[in-house]
Amino acid sequence: MIRFSLICEHEHEFEAWFRSNDDFDIQKKRGFVDCPSCGSHKVEKALMAPAVSTSRKQEKVALAMGEAQKQALAQLKVLAEKVRENADYVGDKFAEEARKIHFGETDARGIYGEATPEEAQSLVEDGVEFMPIPSFPDDRN
Repeated sequence: MIRFSLICEHEHEFEAWFRSNDDFDIQKKRGFVDCPSCGSHKVEKALMAPAVSTSRKQEKVALAMGEAQKQALAQLKVLAEKVRENADYVGDKFAEEARKIHFGETDARGIYGEATPEEAQSLVEDGVEFMPIPSFPDDRN
């Protein structure tokens, strides 16, 4: 699975999971990729920071930042914190809880937690709407 940052013609930014780069291209060509905000099918890949794996199997993100990027990162950190403050942490039960909410088996509420790429793909296939919350180096202890 690969996660792409996408942007539509109206500059709405969002993320989506695909099996491969070719899978994205095929789905886009068939008109299956659309903006969740406005429904536009004119969607392109947005610029993403590369993930660099270390020998310890931890992901590290590298991004050379100017002032605009620093401000955007600070805003993103505030937004991610607000999301966490207003949602229940469900740990590794995220996929299970998200599916229960989606199918009306439990009360709708904001949740966050962890999911494997396979669980995320399964949620996508079930039509469950979710998005990754970024984590930052200073979020981890």
